[in-house]
Amino acid sequence: MGDIFHNLYQGMLPLLGVTPMIFIIVGVISGIMGGAIPGISPSMAVALLLPFTFSMEPTMAIILLMGCYIGANYGGSITAVSINTPGTPSAAVTAFDGYPMAKSGRAGEAMGISLYASVFGGIIGTLILIFFSVPLAKVALKFWPSEYFALCVLGLTTVATLGGTHWQKALVSVLFGLMLNTIGFDPILGVSRFTFQITNMFDGFSLIPVLIGLFALGEVFSNIENYDPKEQKFEKISYQWPPVKYYWKLRGSMLRSSVLGTIVGIFPGAGGTIASFLAYDMEKRMSKHPEQFGKGAPEGVVAAEAANSASVGGAMVPLLTLGIPGSSTAAVLIGALMIHDLQPGPELFVKAPEVVYGMFVSMFIANAFMLFIGLWGSKLWVRVTDLRKSILYPLIFTFSIVGSYAVNNSLFDVGVCIAFGVVGWLFKRYGYPAAPIVLGLVLGRIAEMNFRQAVMVSGYRVFYTRPLTLILLIISVAAVALPIVQKRVITKRREQEAQP
Repeated sequence: MGDIFHNLYQGMLPLLGVTPMIFIIVGVISGIMGGAIPGISPSMAVALLLPFTFSMEPTMAIILLMGCYIGANYGGSITAVSINTPGTPSAAVTAFDGYPMAKSGRAGEAMGISLYASVFGGIIGTLILIFFSVPLAKVALKFWPSEYFALCVLGLTTVATLGGTHWQKALVSVLFGLMLNTIGFDPILGVSRFTFQITNMFDGFSLIPVLIGLFALGEVFSNIENYDPKEQKFEKISYQWPPVKYYWKLRGSMLRSSVLGTIVGIFPGAGGTIASFLAYDMEKRMSKHPEQFGKGAPEGVVAAEAANSASVGGAMVPLLTLGIPGSSTAAVLIGALMIHDLQPGPELFVKAPEVVYGMFVSMFIANAFMLFIGLWGSKLWVRVTDLRKSILYPLIFTFSIVGSYAVNNSLFDVGVCIAFGVVGWLFKRYGYPAAPIVLGLVLGRIAEMNFRQAVMVSGYRVFYTRPLTLILLIISVAAVALPIVQKRVITKRREQEAQP
């Protein structure tokens, strides 16, 4: 323990100056801006900054990129809350309750919650990274494809709570999302599936255009259908942020979601999106008022943002200890380290401890700067909800088209965005939730690939002979069955009470 604090002190020394602080601030601001712009994911934001670090010292380069990574994970919540346009995939979960809060006049409250939860999650994730990185990495390394498949199945069980009382419609939505994953090349055999010989469909649908279409354009089309020229704004907007003591009431949700987000982030390929879905599901199940989720529950915003930001620390665990990227952004950071002749892995702690522990310290500083920048900026960003709808809807449509095009510089993605905008509008019109579609898209390919790898290596028996796989599958079945059983018990009890 003493060695850790000594190394942290040594890592802090190179950061005590104006230049390092400027690099961190520039990184955080760049990340927030990148995350807030639909179509620019955290990995893309970091990749765009990477060429500027070629001539820098390794420590300065890494703290700049880490600041961008942390800022981008928060930045996606800005547009998710204000205009229901998730800037990043994980921010789609933030929009479930953040946007309803903004529509009901609680925009300042939603922005404040997303900021404080992001900072809290980032700090918890960093602390777990510092003190438990080595043992956690060893646990993650022991995961077989069967465990990853079981983890995906557990993630898919969140559909039971995302659909609320209409779980059948949520099931249809998640199956639709899973079916979309069958389009493109087979991940194992490389065979073309359901592409109709359209070259742009060989890789399937990009997640960002689908997200923007389902949430942003779907909302716009739905509002246009029910547009009332006399109703030009949302309800009276409150830009006042809650006092600090208000966030203290949400401390339990913040802590649980942060720990879960860090753990999920450790597993390569899981990332902040899956962490946000799982944390949201956990908080809804534990809530005394689960019916409020999806209608503006503060705990929903807390769960999404805390888990998403905490996953950054989790993703760094396998990167620094094993040289395995825990997320797509972590893969970019591996490239940055290699450019500066640093090989990620156990030897990095010995050969360049100043870089590793400088990164740890910079993560604390970046979260502190993000709090101040967010406090100053969010009070301006939130006022987008005060625009007239005749101006706001064309702006959202424009941002959606530009954002979907920016992903791959492809007009095909623009068409995908518009098509899924129509899908989102139709689903909303007939009461089908759009969130499970995203869940199916995120988890479908990972689940399919790991299921087939597990069967190819060990056969179907691997799903009941490996204890951890079996435990995760049992929990998944229980997670789906429990709400159904509870509902039947409550219904039966009410029927008995109604009888004379």
